[in-house]
Amino acid sequence: MSELTLFLIRIAFLAILWIFVLSAISVIRSDMFGARVPETARNGAPAPARKGKAPKAPRKPRRGAPTHLLVVEGENPGTRAELADAPLLIGRGSDAAIKLDDDYVSTRHARVAASGDEWFVEDLGSTNGTYVGPVRITQPTTIGPGVQVRVGKTILELRK
Repeated sequence: MSELTLFLIRIAFLAILWIFVLSAISVIRSDMFGARVPETARNGAPAPARKGKAPKAPRKPRRGAPTHLLVVEGENPGTRAELADAPLLIGRGSDAAIKLDDDYVSTRHARVAASGDEWFVEDLGSTNGTYVGPVRITQPTTIGPGVQVRVGKTILELRK
């Protein structure tokens, strides 16, 4: 092989090595500190209202609608979070509405939020995944009262 070919192979190898190292550092950083979340999603507050328009009053939940998210099985059974405080963050982090002390749960694991009268759960890029029933979800999925959501070894349900 020519000297030029060996030099190009060495450069390509170093580039691939650095890409691997930087991606490993990125994964470790996101697992330790969580993913970056926009300020509006962090506070659960809507975007600022336009001039001249009054902010809407929060709606009352319709009759028969779920009112809270409850830990049914796992490390902290009986732990609950009110759906009025939605969106609810689930994870090991200190900013989580339902804080789980589970080795299989990420710092910012999943989020439960409303869209109209429906509730949905969304996996936030966790390592071990979020399951609705026996199915691992990859996109926001609608849930209802009594539907089991598994995060690590913990099972949660919407309740009235």
